[in-house]
Amino acid sequence: MTDPSARPADQSRPRPGATSAAERYGWGAPLPASDEFDYTGPPDPAKWNQAGECWPGHAGNGGRCASRSTVKDGKLVQTGLRNGDSAWISSKFNQQYGRWEARVRSEGTGPDNGRQYHPLLIIWPQSDRWPQDGEYDFLENGAPGERCAEAFIHYPHGRGAVQQEHAKERNCGAPLSEWHNVAIEWTPDHVKGFIDGKEWFSFSDGARSGRRNIQAMPSGHLTIQLDNFFGGNMQPATYEVDWVRIYSLDPK
Repeated sequence: MTDPSARPADQSRPRPGATSAAERYGWGAPLPASDEFDYTGPPDPAKWNQAGECWPGHAGNGGRCASRSTVKDGKLVQTGLRNGDSAWISSKFNQQYGRWEARVRSEGTGPDNGRQYHPLLIIWPQSDRWPQDGEYDFLENGAPGERCAEAFIHYPHGRGAVQQEHAKERNCGAPLSEWHNVAIEWTPDHVKGFIDGKEWFSFSDGARSGRRNIQAMPSGHLTIQLDNFFGGNMQPATYEVDWVRIYSLDPK
Protein backbone atom coordinates (compact mmCIF):
# COMPACT_ATOMS: atom_id res chain seq x y z
CA MET A 1 0.00 0.00 0.00
CA THR A 2 1.35 3.43 -0.93
CA ASP A 3 2.21 5.76 1.93
CA PRO A 4 -0.24 8.69 1.48
CA SER A 5 2.37 11.11 2.84
CA ALA A 6 5.00 10.08 0.30
CA ARG A 7 6.28 12.83 -1.94
CA PRO A 8 5.05 12.56 -5.55
CA ALA A 9 7.82 11.91 -8.02
CA ASP A 10 6.60 14.81 -10.16
CA GLN A 11 5.69 17.88 -8.11
CA SER A 12 4.06 19.54 -11.14
CA ARG A 13 1.35 16.87 -11.06
CA PRO A 14 -0.30 17.04 -7.62
CA ARG A 15 -2.62 14.30 -6.43
CA PRO A 16 -6.15 15.06 -7.68
CA GLY A 17 -8.90 15.18 -5.10
CA ALA A 18 -6.64 15.47 -2.06
CA THR A 19 -8.20 17.66 0.63
CA SER A 20 -4.99 18.59 2.43
CA ALA A 21 -2.11 20.49 0.88
CA ALA A 22 0.34 18.03 2.46
CA GLU A 23 -1.26 15.08 0.72
CA ARG A 24 -1.88 16.88 -2.56
CA TYR A 25 1.67 18.18 -2.88
CA GLY A 26 3.58 15.45 -1.07
CA TRP A 27 5.00 17.37 1.87
CA GLY A 28 6.23 14.20 3.56
CA ALA A 29 5.98 13.19 7.20
CA PRO A 30 4.98 15.84 9.79
CA LEU A 31 7.71 17.03 12.14
CA PRO A 32 7.62 16.03 15.84
CA ALA A 33 6.42 19.54 16.76
CA SER A 34 3.07 18.68 15.15
CA ASP A 35 0.09 17.92 17.39
CA GLU A 36 -2.88 15.60 16.79
CA PHE A 37 -4.52 16.71 20.07
CA ASP A 38 -5.17 13.08 21.00
CA TYR A 39 -5.08 13.74 24.75
CA THR A 40 -7.07 15.65 27.37
CA GLY A 41 -6.06 18.72 29.35
CA PRO A 42 -4.02 21.82 28.57
CA PRO A 43 -2.10 22.02 25.27
CA ASP A 44 1.06 19.89 25.46
CA PRO A 45 3.64 22.06 27.30
CA ALA A 46 6.45 20.37 25.38
CA LYS A 47 5.02 21.79 22.16
CA TRP A 48 3.11 24.95 23.10
CA ASN A 49 3.62 28.16 25.01
CA GLN A 50 0.52 29.24 26.90
CA ALA A 51 -0.80 32.62 27.87
CA GLY A 52 -0.83 33.45 31.55
CA GLU A 53 -4.12 34.03 33.38
CA CYS A 54 -4.60 36.52 31.74
CA TRP A 55 -2.20 38.46 29.49
CA PRO A 56 -3.44 41.66 27.81
CA GLY A 57 -5.19 40.84 24.55
CA HIS A 58 -4.75 42.35 21.09
CA ALA A 59 -4.13 46.10 21.52
CA GLY A 60 -5.06 45.66 25.19
CA ASN A 61 -8.55 44.35 24.45
CA GLY A 62 -9.70 41.69 26.88
CA GLY A 63 -7.29 39.02 28.08
CA ARG A 64 -5.45 36.10 26.53
CA CYS A 65 -6.09 33.44 29.15
CA ALA A 66 -4.63 29.95 29.58
CA SER A 67 -8.00 28.70 30.79
CA ARG A 68 -9.55 29.52 27.39
CA SER A 69 -7.45 26.84 25.57
CA THR A 70 -8.07 23.20 26.40
CA VAL A 71 -7.76 19.85 24.64
CA LYS A 72 -10.71 17.48 24.80
CA ASP A 73 -12.53 15.04 22.53
CA GLY A 74 -9.53 14.89 20.19
CA LYS A 75 -9.25 18.60 19.45
CA LEU A 76 -7.98 21.91 20.78
CA VAL A 77 -10.89 24.12 21.84
CA GLN A 78 -10.43 27.88 22.26
CA THR A 79 -13.27 29.97 23.63
CA GLY A 80 -13.97 33.68 23.58
CA LEU A 81 -16.18 35.01 26.37
CA ARG A 82 -18.66 37.85 26.36
CA ASN A 83 -16.41 39.84 28.72
CA GLY A 84 -13.60 39.88 26.12
CA ASP A 85 -11.34 37.15 27.50
CA SER A 86 -10.16 34.65 24.90
CA ALA A 87 -7.34 32.33 23.88
CA TRP A 88 -3.80 32.27 22.52
CA ILE A 89 -1.10 29.60 22.21
CA SER A 90 2.20 29.57 20.32
CA SER A 91 4.32 26.73 19.03
CA LYS A 92 7.73 26.24 20.65
CA PHE A 93 9.08 25.18 17.25
CA ASN A 94 10.41 27.78 14.82
CA GLN A 95 12.08 27.63 11.43
CA GLN A 96 12.94 29.82 8.48
CA TYR A 97 10.85 28.48 5.61
CA GLY A 98 8.57 25.50 5.93
CA ARG A 99 4.97 24.40 5.76
CA TRP A 100 2.19 24.40 8.31
CA GLU A 101 -1.33 22.98 8.03
CA ALA A 102 -4.22 22.91 10.52
CA ARG A 103 -7.74 21.55 10.41
CA VAL A 104 -9.98 24.21 11.92
CA ARG A 105 -13.51 25.51 12.31
CA SER A 106 -15.06 28.42 14.22
CA GLU A 107 -18.48 29.72 15.15
CA GLY A 108 -20.21 32.38 17.17
CA THR A 109 -22.06 30.92 20.15
CA GLY A 110 -24.22 33.91 21.05
CA PRO A 111 -26.28 36.57 19.28
CA ASP A 112 -24.43 38.58 16.64
CA ASN A 113 -23.93 42.04 18.12
CA GLY A 114 -21.29 43.19 15.62
CA ARG A 115 -18.47 42.74 18.16
CA GLN A 116 -16.94 39.49 16.98
CA TYR A 117 -13.71 37.65 17.64
CA HIS A 118 -11.14 37.07 14.90
CA PRO A 119 -9.99 33.43 14.50
CA LEU A 120 -6.36 33.40 13.35
CA LEU A 121 -3.50 31.16 12.25
CA ILE A 122 -0.26 33.16 12.21
CA ILE A 123 3.40 32.61 11.50
CA TRP A 124 4.85 35.13 13.94
CA PRO A 125 8.51 36.25 13.87
CA GLN A 126 10.60 34.37 16.41
CA SER A 127 12.40 37.63 17.16
CA ASP A 128 9.13 39.30 18.28
CA ARG A 129 10.31 42.25 16.16
CA TRP A 130 7.17 43.55 14.50
CA PRO A 131 6.79 44.95 11.90
CA GLN A 132 10.52 44.74 11.18
CA ASP A 133 10.46 40.96 10.65
CA GLY A 134 6.99 40.59 9.14
CA GLU A 135 3.92 38.52 10.02
CA TYR A 136 2.01 35.89 8.02
CA ASP A 137 -1.66 35.74 9.04
CA PHE A 138 -2.56 32.87 6.74
CA LEU A 139 -6.03 32.77 8.24
CA GLU A 140 -7.57 35.92 9.68
CA ASN A 141 -11.30 36.41 9.61
CA GLY A 142 -13.26 39.30 11.06
CA ALA A 143 -15.82 36.92 12.55
CA PRO A 144 -16.06 33.19 13.33
CA GLY A 145 -17.74 30.92 10.80
CA GLU A 146 -17.64 33.37 7.89
CA ARG A 147 -18.47 32.32 4.37
CA CYS A 148 -14.98 32.88 2.91
CA ALA A 149 -11.47 32.78 4.35
CA GLU A 150 -9.19 35.82 4.47
CA ALA A 151 -5.47 36.29 5.00
CA PHE A 152 -3.10 39.23 5.64
CA ILE A 153 0.55 38.68 4.71
CA HIS A 154 2.80 41.44 6.11
CA TYR A 155 6.04 42.65 4.59
CA PRO A 156 9.04 43.00 6.92
CA HIS A 157 9.36 46.77 7.15
CA GLY A 158 10.25 49.68 9.38
CA ARG A 159 7.93 51.64 11.60
CA GLY A 160 5.04 53.48 10.02
CA ALA A 161 1.97 52.43 8.07
CA VAL A 162 1.35 48.68 7.91
CA GLN A 163 2.50 47.19 4.61
CA GLN A 164 0.70 43.99 3.77
CA GLU A 165 -1.14 42.00 1.14
CA HIS A 166 -4.76 40.95 1.66
CA ALA A 167 -6.27 37.79 0.21
CA LYS A 168 -9.91 36.72 0.23
CA GLU A 169 -11.02 33.30 -0.90
CA ARG A 170 -12.93 33.14 -4.18
CA ASN A 171 -15.41 30.47 -5.17
CA CYS A 172 -15.87 29.73 -1.48
CA GLY A 173 -17.01 26.31 -0.42
CA ALA A 174 -18.58 25.48 2.92
CA PRO A 175 -18.43 28.27 5.52
CA LEU A 176 -15.69 28.34 8.15
CA SER A 177 -18.14 26.96 10.70
CA GLU A 178 -17.36 23.63 9.01
CA TRP A 179 -13.99 21.87 9.07
CA HIS A 180 -11.34 23.08 6.63
CA ASN A 181 -7.64 22.30 6.16
CA VAL A 182 -5.79 25.63 6.08
CA ALA A 183 -2.11 25.67 5.11
CA ILE A 184 0.81 27.93 4.35
CA GLU A 185 3.97 27.23 2.36
CA TRP A 186 6.87 29.62 2.96
CA THR A 187 9.95 29.28 0.79
CA PRO A 188 12.87 31.54 -0.21
CA ASP A 189 10.74 32.47 -3.24
CA HIS A 190 7.14 32.90 -2.04
CA VAL A 191 4.43 32.67 0.59
CA LYS A 192 1.44 30.58 -0.54
CA GLY A 193 -1.86 29.69 1.10
CA PHE A 194 -4.04 26.61 0.64
CA ILE A 195 -7.54 25.64 1.70
CA ASP A 196 -8.58 21.99 1.47
CA GLY A 197 -5.60 21.27 -0.75
CA LYS A 198 -6.22 24.12 -3.21
CA GLU A 199 -3.95 27.15 -3.55
CA TRP A 200 -5.80 30.40 -2.87
CA PHE A 201 -3.04 33.00 -2.63
CA SER A 202 0.60 33.47 -3.52
CA PHE A 203 2.83 36.47 -2.82
CA SER A 204 6.51 37.03 -3.53
CA ASP A 205 9.20 39.72 -3.51
CA GLY A 206 7.95 43.34 -3.36
CA ALA A 207 11.03 44.86 -1.74
CA ARG A 208 11.43 48.60 -2.06
CA SER A 209 12.71 51.49 0.02
CA GLY A 210 11.83 50.78 3.65
CA ARG A 211 10.79 47.15 3.28
CA ARG A 212 12.16 43.73 2.39
CA ASN A 213 10.69 41.01 0.20
CA ILE A 214 7.48 39.62 1.65
CA GLN A 215 9.03 36.16 2.18
CA ALA A 216 12.04 37.58 4.07
CA MET A 217 11.06 36.85 7.69
CA PRO A 218 14.22 35.53 9.42
CA SER A 219 12.42 32.77 11.35
CA GLY A 220 8.90 32.20 12.63
CA HIS A 221 6.55 30.02 14.68
CA LEU A 222 2.84 29.23 14.60
CA THR A 223 0.34 30.97 16.85
CA ILE A 224 -3.32 30.03 17.22
CA GLN A 225 -5.47 32.78 18.65
CA LEU A 226 -8.98 34.17 18.97
CA ASP A 227 -8.38 37.91 18.87
CA ASN A 228 -10.48 40.69 20.36
CA PHE A 229 -10.54 43.99 18.46
CA PHE A 230 -13.28 45.67 20.49
CA GLY A 231 -12.92 45.22 24.28
CA GLY A 232 -15.93 43.91 26.22
CA ASN A 233 -19.47 42.94 25.31
CA MET A 234 -18.25 40.49 22.68
CA GLN A 235 -20.20 37.83 20.83
CA PRO A 236 -19.08 34.58 22.52
CA ALA A 237 -17.27 32.22 20.15
CA THR A 238 -15.55 28.86 19.83
CA TYR A 239 -12.50 28.06 17.70
CA GLU A 240 -11.63 24.37 17.27
CA VAL A 241 -8.46 22.77 15.90
CA ASP A 242 -8.50 19.07 15.04
CA TRP A 243 -4.76 18.87 14.34
CA VAL A 244 -1.67 20.91 13.51
CA ARG A 245 1.00 19.46 11.20
CA ILE A 246 4.33 21.11 10.55
CA TYR A 247 6.71 20.23 7.73
CA SER A 248 10.17 21.18 6.57
CA LEU A 249 10.85 22.06 2.95
CA ASP A 250 12.79 18.81 2.60
CA PRO A 251 10.40 15.87 3.11
CA LYS A 252 12.00 12.75 4.50
